[in-house]
Amino acid sequence: MSTTERPRILIVGGGYVGLYAARRILKKMRYGEATVTVVDPRSYMTYQPFLPEAAAGNISPRHVVVPLRRVLPKAEVLTGRVTAIDQDRKVATVAPLVGDSYELPFDYLVIAMGAVSRTFPIPGLAEQGIGMKSIEEAIGLRNHVLEQLDKADSTQDEEVRRKALTFVFIGGGFAGAETIAEVEDMARDAAKYYRNVSREDMRFILVDAADRILPEVGPKLGQYGKEHLESRGVEVYLSTSMESCVDGHVVLKNGLEVDSNTIVWTAGVKPNPALADFGLPLGPRGHIDTQPTLQVTGTDYIWAAGDNAQVPDLVGREAGNENAWCPPNAQHALRQAKVLGDNVIAGMRGFPQKPYKHANKGAVAGLGLHKGVAMIVVGKAKIRLKGRLAWYMHRIYHGMAMPTWNRKIRVFADWTLAMFLKREVVSLGAMENPREGFYEVAKPAPVAAAAAGKKAEEKVGEKAKAS
Repeated sequence: MSTTERPRILIVGGGYVGLYAARRILKKMRYGEATVTVVDPRSYMTYQPFLPEAAAGNISPRHVVVPLRRVLPKAEVLTGRVTAIDQDRKVATVAPLVGDSYELPFDYLVIAMGAVSRTFPIPGLAEQGIGMKSIEEAIGLRNHVLEQLDKADSTQDEEVRRKALTFVFIGGGFAGAETIAEVEDMARDAAKYYRNVSREDMRFILVDAADRILPEVGPKLGQYGKEHLESRGVEVYLSTSMESCVDGHVVLKNGLEVDSNTIVWTAGVKPNPALADFGLPLGPRGHIDTQPTLQVTGTDYIWAAGDNAQVPDLVGREAGNENAWCPPNAQHALRQAKVLGDNVIAGMRGFPQKPYKHANKGAVAGLGLHKGVAMIVVGKAKIRLKGRLAWYMHRIYHGMAMPTWNRKIRVFADWTLAMFLKREVVSLGAMENPREGFYEVAKPAPVAAAAAGKKAEEKVGEKAKAS
């Protein structure tokens, strides 16, 4: 950590907003004008819209993440967590990965901590559930699903086989619908290489408490998405929820009960709970209350944006909706980050702040290879696309939204190679415990260990007698 008398701009969070805000500030800042410090528990930013494709093996996991130190060479990147903020002293408490916590002074503060999975006190969920908020979870899901196929192919126990081949997904928004579609695609391809497993043996279940899936693209395309998934053998249960999943026994509110080794939880997100310890004004759902300028209400040196902020939607309010707020998606996060960066520079130089205003451009969703839905807003018109064309729109939009040309090129290269080469269907489940194999061969044998222990006791006894 550098020590400097220059003003410090502290950015808490290195996700989509944190990364783009830091890049914007560094680009607009004069040489030596301030020190930009980014604090995040991970040393990389994850482009979450690509997690379903990473889970399906369409994109290399390394290409879904962006290393912060490489992209922000002029910034100070600290790997750790901000656990407290003293607004009176303008000091943040940082807990690094190792070692004791320390205080970090700042002059300007940006809160970009994003969101975490929204969960409920459902029996068994913590022990059985698999999230989809990080690249580790996406790759873990991929390895887990392929491992279930391995189990089903090798066992003669019909109950074990049925439980391994039942996959339950809770949540029908973008994350849930895209993930189940991509995983079903992958499992269908993988089944071709198994002698005793076919797609007909598998059971995919999608559950959502709402009355439709993919609400972001509208009711018509949401209905199309539901019918498309059902045509591929996916069971879709709406207006219901999961009551328990203890030991993999899933009980739904509609009375359905199934046994499953795979329970994927994508039922929405909530602001990072650490915000409650920062002493900032929060909205009813835990978001930081901000002004249209992205300044935190009641302050002139703190800004917030993205999933952890409650940002007024000026376009919606001009249309007559006084309670319109910007939805938590990548489209708003990218544009908010740029306005936020400009406003931090303006605030540092004593210039007026610029309000954030952006009209929704639509939404796109991929439903597996060559399948998708898209709702594009052009002026007051809404263009609805489905099938292969929508899938192309999905890939083009997110491919270009991926930060840095390095990652853009790598992602498009992955997609291009996939056109000519078959999908990888190997499970690397041992990655979760990579030392297990070495430990098994290196651990002392029980007899040898007991003998060594006995000799040690005898030596201690001999020393005691000698003394």
